[in-house]
Amino acid sequence: MDESRPEAMRLPLAVLLLAIAGGGAVDLVLDRPSEWISFHVLYEVLLVAAGLGTAAWLWSGWRAVQVENLGLRASLAAREAEREAWQRSAQAPLSGLGEAITAQLTKWGLTPSEQEVVLQLLMGRSHKEIAARSGRSERTVRQHAVAAYEKSGLRGRAELAGFFLEGLLHPEREEAGRGHRADARDQG
Repeated sequence: MDESRPEAMRLPLAVLLLAIAGGGAVDLVLDRPSEWISFHVLYEVLLVAAGLGTAAWLWSGWRAVQVENLGLRASLAAREAEREAWQRSAQAPLSGLGEAITAQLTKWGLTPSEQEVVLQLLMGRSHKEIAARSGRSERTVRQHAVAAYEKSGLRGRAELAGFFLEGLLHPEREEAGRGHRADARDQG
């Protein structure tokens, strides 16, 4: 049982409170009080009622968590299925894009280490993340990135991403943007 999660404790606490309430009820019956309207009897009845009420509240909370958990699992399964379907449908174009990127990196004369760093940068990872994943120092990763920028003639990460991604998403928007920029240059 994972005791670091409060919801994992609901069932054992509910069972414990039911046992305490049951024990209080048995004690009350075994005491055979001469007066049912006395402080002792009212106190024990109150304890039994509190135990039963708290156990019921914990039990209902536990059931609510179980229902929510089932909903979250179903949602997660749907998202995973959606992701897998997208990956299957995009596999061929992504494979072609990956091959084209690798060909361009080779054309620029990047070393395998520099190529690895560039690919990680294109995935949006920081120098620190790349260093941790590759077992290199952050300084070495930064040097590989700078060397890649110099060999490619690009000035940084944004230009690197733009080089490979320009026109990839919403090509019609990109064409409209080029036309707008050309009009602005002609008027300026």
